[in-house]
Amino acid sequence: MKLTEENYVQTAENVISELCKRTNKRGEPIDLVTTSQIRNLLAMTADIYNDVINSQSDKLSDEIKARINYLKVRFVYESGRERNENVKKFVKQAEILDIIDDIKDSKHNYILFSHYMEALVAYRKYYGMNDK
Repeated sequence: MKLTEENYVQTAENVISELCKRTNKRGEPIDLVTTSQIRNLLAMTADIYNDVINSQSDKLSDEIKARINYLKVRFVYESGRERNENVKKFVKQAEILDIIDDIKDSKHNYILFSHYMEALVAYRKYYGMNDK
């Protein structure tokens, strides 16, 4: 998937909508990833965003690229630590790891990723029924 300014909001809504449709073997809805499960990841994303937005260059510095790599590691870690795999399913459905890889050294791509993450969380809150 290639994120653009035109599609990231609809893409985020589609991701969360699809996750909401999941059911277990008995046809009962499967819980969504909780906002508390992704809060730290969103906070890290926003922290990097603040530095990226204040940068004068269109290319990301080595320090910011290192922080983005660490952010990817945190997504992987959070995906693997839950037994019910809600975070993992969220990360895979949203193609977050691939999108992080596509950032490379582009300020524009990171800003777009950050906006996509915000949209995912917004739709998670909007569609989430029993939010935790």
